[in-house]
Amino acid sequence: MASSLIGGLIGNNYPTANIAVSDLNQNQLTHLSEVFGIITTTETKQVCAEADIIILAVKPQALQVVCEQLAQCDTKPECLFISVAAGVRESDINRWLGGNKSIVRCMPNTPALVQLGATGIFANNQVNSTQKESAQTILNAVGLSVWVETEDNLDAVTAISGSGPAYFFYFIELLQQAAEKLGLPPETAKVLAQQTALGAATMAQGRDTAELRAQVTSNKGTTEQAILSFQKNNLASLVDKATQAAHDRSIELASELSDRS
Repeated sequence: MASSLIGGLIGNNYPTANIAVSDLNQNQLTHLSEVFGIITTTETKQVCAEADIIILAVKPQALQVVCEQLAQCDTKPECLFISVAAGVRESDINRWLGGNKSIVRCMPNTPALVQLGATGIFANNQVNSTQKESAQTILNAVGLSVWVETEDNLDAVTAISGSGPAYFFYFIELLQQAAEKLGLPPETAKVLAQQTALGAATMAQGRDTAELRAQVTSNKGTTEQAILSFQKNNLASLVDKATQAAHDRSIELASELSDRS
């Protein structure tokens, strides 16, 4: 995710001189320096002392250690912390950082890797309007972002857009398998399933999907038969149950990570 954000920012003409990365992995730093031409270092304290915004792009299990290290650094009082670590609550991050910090939590998804991400964002009460604008500018560099009113809403974001790409990958996979069963060669089935998904998603941008579906679904036609089969077999209920399961697991993971502290 860090690489995606860096690439997106640079692609939007953000100055490379204003981006610095700290990591213990020297090979990773060398790679980022060669690809993006940014400042890299293993000295976290040096980077953090000069930063206006610190992006916490680490695995959730490593976030506590990283935050406790940052708490020992001389960060600016007005520094904004943006966490892309899934499931770790703002209250835990704030406590690990020493308290009273401006924190934005976000839930991005994997299409951010190709600048087509969908990200939910939540800000704590310490975050001011200028910081919110800065956070959204950074996250919009890899797609689009939307603010949520409560931190609990991020569990719903996780269930829909965070985990959502896998749902569509799975449907494409199933559509491809169905095409093969109907006699199409595997490569043809793959190309048709993927291109159909891309075309449908592109057409859906800014449109009413129910209306689009109705336009494709001719009375007594082939599409109608497929839709009726989906409805008869209660696809809507399956989607509800699946997203609820993802939502509930997001809450469980947050509790597990919090309990570790």
